[in-house]
Amino acid sequence: MEVLRRSSVFAAEVMEVFDRSPTDKELVSQAKALCRDYINSRLIRAGVSWSKPEYNAPVPGGKLAEVSAILLRLGDELEYIRPNVYRNIARQLNISLHSETVVTDAFLAVAAQIFTAGITWGKVVSLYAVAAGLAVGCVRHAQPAMVHTIVDCLGEFVRKTLVTWLKRRGGWADITKCVVNTDPSLRSHWLVAAVCSFGHFLKAIFFVLLPER
Repeated sequence: MEVLRRSSVFAAEVMEVFDRSPTDKELVSQAKALCRDYINSRLIRAGVSWSKPEYNAPVPGGKLAEVSAILLRLGDELEYIRPNVYRNIARQLNISLHSETVVTDAFLAVAAQIFTAGITWGKVVSLYAVAAGLAVGCVRHAQPAMVHTIVDCLGEFVRKTLVTWLKRRGGWADITKCVVNTDPSLRSHWLVAAVCSFGHFLKAIFFVLLPER
């Protein structure tokens, strides 16, 4: 079963755009490539088995690989603060993982809620953690094809909501600035807002997703 497929040629093309100002389309392509990396990492960590997985990681030393590594590192920090927040997301939202419409509606509703009060890198990392949490749940519930849906959904959200913000910062490479300060006393400080907001939007989204009575 082929769930995460990305050719090395595509990976090389995505990395090349870091050398110039990226277009909207390129930023979305990068967002989806990063999402596949993030999800793949979380699936491996969860010990989810795959049948004939085909997945090519970014070329070692490439800029896309560096961004992906930092995104994962920040995701680790975020999940360390609240270890249970980004697990069993479908259960927390009380949704079925067998309906593409339900999964996409839930993800987009959560994504919109995360960025209600503005955009920060902490919230972007939170978005990826949510996508990965949903993806792990889908695979565990025998819905691996839903991973593609989640990746595409994240890409569409980035296109509509985050592209302008990303372009102002020169693209995805700006996330590297988040790890310059290594002072332990300030570790994860920038993520606190993302974690706090997540606790609130889970409850809010639950009511949004309730069927009309």
